[in-house]
Amino acid sequence: MNSNSKPTAKSTDSSFLSAFRMLHPGTSIGWKMRLLLIGWSLFLIAGFGVAIQTTPDSRGFGTHQKLGFAPCVIKTRFSIPCPSCGMTTSFSHFVRGQFRQSAQANTSGLVLAVICLVMIPWSWISVYRRRFWLVSQPETCLLWLICSLVSITVIEWAFRLNF
Repeated sequence: MNSNSKPTAKSTDSSFLSAFRMLHPGTSIGWKMRLLLIGWSLFLIAGFGVAIQTTPDSRGFGTHQKLGFAPCVIKTRFSIPCPSCGMTTSFSHFVRGQFRQSAQANTSGLVLAVICLVMIPWSWISVYRRRFWLVSQPETCLLWLICSLVSITVIEWAFRLNF
């Protein structure tokens, strides 16, 4: 390959990551977005810090009350769990490596915790590279993440109500 040709996925470079980066260079981001990503990652780190400091409730829900929040209105008023019941408990189990208990408390909480954990290094790599790392269409990616998480939450909630 000469110095004027552009690298392609068919390049002789044996590195999978190198080829993958060429296929998905990511969308360029400005300084405002980089600041937002730094702030977002620090917010996520703080959230995990709170989860570490909070002992999971043995009932599988209600851990948020230890943080000073009121009991779930839907659970109190209608005696049914809300879609996010057990989310804080799920995060609290997740940071302790108790993944089975995390999923039992709220499966979507476990999925969200994994997404948040992945987003921390992703944000910093994106800031460093000045591009959304491995994301060429950020709006589409965000839409897929949100729709997937909402779908998991609604499906799990339907199972909780019926079983």
